[in-house]
Amino acid sequence: MPKLQGKKIIVGISGSIAAYKAALLTRLLVKAGADVRVLMTPSATTFITPLTLSTLSRHPVLTEVSTETGWNNHVELGLWADAMVIAPATANTLAKLANGICDTMLAAVYLSARCPVFVAPAMDLDMWHHPSTRENVRRLQAYGNHLIPVGVGELASGLSGEGRMAEPEEVVRLLETFFAPDSTLVGKTVLITAGPTYEPIDPVRFIGNRSSGKMGIALAEEATRRGAKVMLVLGPTHLPKPELKGEVIRVETAQQMHDAALQIFESCDVAIFAAAVADFRPVVAASKKVKKQAGSKGLTLELTETPDIASTLGARKRAGQILVGFALETHDEMQHAFSKLQRKRLDFIVLNSLNDQGAGFQHDTNKISILRQDNSVRDFELKSKLSVAVDILDEVETAIKQQALDKK
Repeated sequence: MPKLQGKKIIVGISGSIAAYKAALLTRLLVKAGADVRVLMTPSATTFITPLTLSTLSRHPVLTEVSTETGWNNHVELGLWADAMVIAPATANTLAKLANGICDTMLAAVYLSARCPVFVAPAMDLDMWHHPSTRENVRRLQAYGNHLIPVGVGELASGLSGEGRMAEPEEVVRLLETFFAPDSTLVGKTVLITAGPTYEPIDPVRFIGNRSSGKMGIALAEEATRRGAKVMLVLGPTHLPKPELKGEVIRVETAQQMHDAALQIFESCDVAIFAAAVADFRPVVAASKKVKKQAGSKGLTLELTETPDIASTLGARKRAGQILVGFALETHDEMQHAFSKLQRKRLDFIVLNSLNDQGAGFQHDTNKISILRQDNSVRDFELKSKLSVAVDILDEVETAIKQQALDKK
C-alpha cells in the first residue's frame, strides 16, 4: 500500500513563480493515494490557474474565506487535514504566518490547523538571507512547523544560489517518511526521562529548576512517530500528556525518577536521559510548613546528593543498549560534557549552554552540540525543540546501524 494512501493533505500555494511546481506536487500526492485540497492566495492565481489545480486534485480550489455563494469553513478544513504543505511559501506568506496576520484563506486555515505543517520557501537569494526572513523562519520552526530546506540553483532573477523551492518529488518523499518512517526504532523500547524534579523542603516549598519538559516530550513524540514503544518518566510539568505508543510515568522527586527508570531499564533498547534532575535534596523534609520565627536570623538547610540516574544505569549497561545523556552548562561546557560522557558510559551526549540565546529551559527552541565517544563534535544551529528531537534521534539511529555493522 502506498505510504500516503488515505492521508488528507492540504496544499497551500502562495504567489511565486515556483507555483508551477505545485501542479506536479498535487499530481504526485494524488497518485500516492492522498486526498488533496488546494488553497491559493489571490496572488498565486496570477501564476497558475485554480482550474489546473482543481482538475489535478479533483476538488474545488479555495482562494477566499467568503465568496458570493457562501463562507468557506477554514476551521473545519484545518481540523480535517492530516498534514498541511505550504509550497511555495513566499517571503510575504512566511511573514504573515509567523506573525499571525490572517488576510487570506491560506493563513486562516494555517491558524486553525491542528495537523503538522510543512513549509517549502521559495524566493530570491537576498530575500532568503535577509534577517527579517531568517527571523520569520526561526519563529515558524519554534512554533513546531517543519521547514523543507530550499534548493540551490538558478533563480527567477537570474542569480544563482539558495532560494529555490524544493522539488515536488522531494516534498512527497519527506511526507512519506513522516507518515511511514523506515526507522530502526520500529519495535524497540525507548526510555526517556524528562522535566525537572522537585525535592520537598516542606509540603509547600521545594528545590527544583526551570525545566519545562518540552525537550523530553518532543523526543518522546518523535520516537513514537518512528515506531518505538516509549516509556516516558516525566517530572512535574504544566504541559499536556503526550500521546505515545507506550506509557507516561509521572514522578516528583529524583528518587522516584531513579526508581521508575531503573525498573524499565533492563527491558529498554535506548535510554535518553533528558530530565533536569535536581542534584541535591534536603536531608529532612518537614511534615508541616516551615514558619518564620520571631528573632530568627534565617533558615539553614542540610542538603544531600540525589541519585545520579545516568551513572547508575550506565553502570548496568548491557551490550547493544544505546545511552544518551544531556549536559546543560554555564561554563567550560566541552570539558564538563566530555567528562560526563566518559564517566557515565554514554554513547553520546547532547550539550547545550545557557550562554546561547534561545537554548535551555522554558524555550521552544534549543541549540545543541552532540559529543561522541570518539571525541568528535557536531554543532547544530538554533532550532525548534521538535527539530532538535529529530537530530538527536537521527544520531541514535546512526548508532544502532553502526552496532549492526560492527556485529557483521
